[in-house]
Amino acid sequence: MCALDVRPAIGTERLMLRAPAMDDAAVIAELANDSAVAGMLTHWPYPFTDAHAEAWLMTVTGDEPGPRADFIIEHRQFGVIGVIGVGEVEPDGAATGLGRARPQLGYWLGRPFWNRGYATEAVAAVLRWAAGDGRRNVVWAGHFADNRASGQVLVKAGFLYTGDVEMTPSLGRDGQAVPNRMMVWLA
Repeated sequence: MCALDVRPAIGTERLMLRAPAMDDAAVIAELANDSAVAGMLTHWPYPFTDAHAEAWLMTVTGDEPGPRADFIIEHRQFGVIGVIGVGEVEPDGAATGLGRARPQLGYWLGRPFWNRGYATEAVAAVLRWAAGDGRRNVVWAGHFADNRASGQVLVKAGFLYTGDVEMTPSLGRDGQAVPNRMMVWLA
């Protein structure tokens, strides 16, 4: 019997966005084990170990299709440089399981790959996918107020600020609540 891989892959000029694989654990752990990376994320702790990478990969590579689409960001020359995904997230304060979840974008790049336009390129590619195969006409995102570069990436991709600021805990900052500026993108 032959299994067909139906997970999406997205190509851009410099990047390939592909499904995560367990073989990615070591490089993900290496790139994410940086306080400047993990400190800008809500759900990734610092230090970030091989075990954390393996646990994350187990959740996103499982056999059960879910409401998430996660991609490894792979540079055609440098290899794996980060992660991007769109998942269903409950709005702040909403009870889970009531059908109020909204698609939310999250991404990160390893520090050696900052300020080269890779994040902008990856976000734009995922939004094209979201509007097409992903069947989403709205995507939410947020960035910590002290991460202006991420805000610039999102603005370049067409996100608009909603005016909402949510205090969001960051595992990479020992659970400290950080102002998170919310944004929305409409297809």
